[in-house]
Amino acid sequence: MSKDMRTWLAQLDAAGEITEINKPVDPLKEMGALLWQSREKALLFHNLKGYPGWRALGQAPANLRHAALAFETELENLVFAVAEKMKRRFKPEQVETGPVKDVVLKAKEVDLSRLPIHIGGTRDAGAFITAGLCITKDPETGIRNMSFHRLQVKGPNRTGILLVPRHTSLNLQKYEAKNKPMPIAIFIGHHPLYYMAAATTGSYEMDELELAGGLLGEPVKTVKCETIDMEVPCDAEIVLEGHVLPGYREEEGPFSEFQDYYISGTGKNPVIEFQAITMRKDAIYKNLQNGSEMEGCIFHKVPMGAAIYDRIRTVGGFADIKNVLVLPGIFGVVVQMTPRFYGEAKNVLMAALSSEYLHPKVAIAVDDDINIFNYWEILWSINTRVNPEEDIITLNGTRIHSMDPTAKELFPPGTPSWQRIGGKVIIDATKPPLSDPEARGIFERILPMGHGNVSLKDYL
Repeated sequence: MSKDMRTWLAQLDAAGEITEINKPVDPLKEMGALLWQSREKALLFHNLKGYPGWRALGQAPANLRHAALAFETELENLVFAVAEKMKRRFKPEQVETGPVKDVVLKAKEVDLSRLPIHIGGTRDAGAFITAGLCITKDPETGIRNMSFHRLQVKGPNRTGILLVPRHTSLNLQKYEAKNKPMPIAIFIGHHPLYYMAAATTGSYEMDELELAGGLLGEPVKTVKCETIDMEVPCDAEIVLEGHVLPGYREEEGPFSEFQDYYISGTGKNPVIEFQAITMRKDAIYKNLQNGSEMEGCIFHKVPMGAAIYDRIRTVGGFADIKNVLVLPGIFGVVVQMTPRFYGEAKNVLMAALSSEYLHPKVAIAVDDDINIFNYWEILWSINTRVNPEEDIITLNGTRIHSMDPTAKELFPPGTPSWQRIGGKVIIDATKPPLSDPEARGIFERILPMGHGNVSLKDYL
C-alpha cells in the first residue's frame, strides 16, 4: 500500500501518538490555540463548527520524535537516515485516476470557504491555507518544482501567495516576462515525507516529487489535473488548480510565521485565482499551525539538518561529525563533532553557514560528550568551553534569509529582489582537538562514583 495521510494516521494511532477531539471546535477561533498547546501529540478533529462532515488533522508531526517515526528510525539516527534517503530518486508514475478525483468542482462550484481553513494567529490578516504544497513548472524546460507557500484566502476562488526568491519565484518571473499567468497546482494533505521533500532546498533542476519518492522508498503515483498541464499525487486529500496572475500584486499578511513573529513577508504579494478543486469523497483537511517548534518547523528542520550534515562531513576531506540539530527559530544550527585539529571546528561552522540553506546565521560546534538534544548541555558547553576573544567570530555583510526580521531589508516582498543583509556568527564550543590530548584532557566532564553501575530505580 502506498504511503499517504491515511497510512500516516494509522501509524500515529498504533504508536499512541494521536489525540482525537470529538467536541465541537471552531477553526476560525479555537483550533489555533489547541494546535499550539499540543507539542507532544497530533490532533485529529472530528467535529468542526460550520463545516459539517469534515475532519481535520494538525501537529502531525508535532515534534522530531514524530519525524523519526515517519522515517521509521530513531531520533538519534534521524539526520543520518534522512541524509541517505535524500540521495535517492524515483521518477513519478502517472496513473489514470485516484482517490483525489472522487469529487471534481469547477468554475462557480469552486468555493474555498467550504474548506475548514483555520486562522492561526491573533494578528493574522485572515484565514491562510498553510499545508498546501505548490507545484509549478518552468515554462521553457518543463522542470517541475514543489514547495511550501502561505496562501491567504481572499475570496471564494482567490488567495495571495508569498514567494521567497527561490525556484517558484523564478518560474513566475519567466511567466511574467511573457505576460502570461503561471499554472499552479496545490495539494493539501498527504504523508509528511511529501512535506519534507517540499521543504528541501536543492538545485533548480531537482524535482521534489522524485525526491519524495526517494524518501518514501516508492515512486509517487500522479494524475493529470483537470484544467492545467500539471500532475499531482493521486492519493492526496485535496487539490486546488489555478493560475498566478502576471504582474499583479495585492496586500498580503500579516501572518504568524515560523520564527514566532507576524511581520515577515507582509506587503504587496502575488495573487492566485482557482478554477478547479478535486478531492477525496471523505477528504481530511490538513491544518498546519505555524510558530517556533510547531509542525511547520519540523518539516524544515529535518531536511535542513540532513543536508548540512551531508555537506560539512567532507570539510577538509573528512570531518568527524557526530550529529546536527537545527535550533528553535530555524536560524541556528548545532554541530556535534570530534575536532582533530585546531581550527577544524571553525572551518566546519563556516561551511554550515554557507550551505544550500539561507536560514542559519548562528552556528555552534560542541564536542562528542554533549547531548545536543538537551539544550542545557549546549548552553553549558558555550559557558564553560568558549573563550569569546578566540572562539566567537562574526561575519558581516552576508545575505540573510528574507524572513529574518533582525536583518536589514533592502528590497520588499513581492519583488524578485526581495532580500535582507546582515551578520552571521560562529561559536566554537568544542574541547581542544585530539591532536593536543593534554589540553583536551583538562575539559573531561566529571562523573559521579558508581556511574554506569548504580541506578536510582533499583533503590525506589
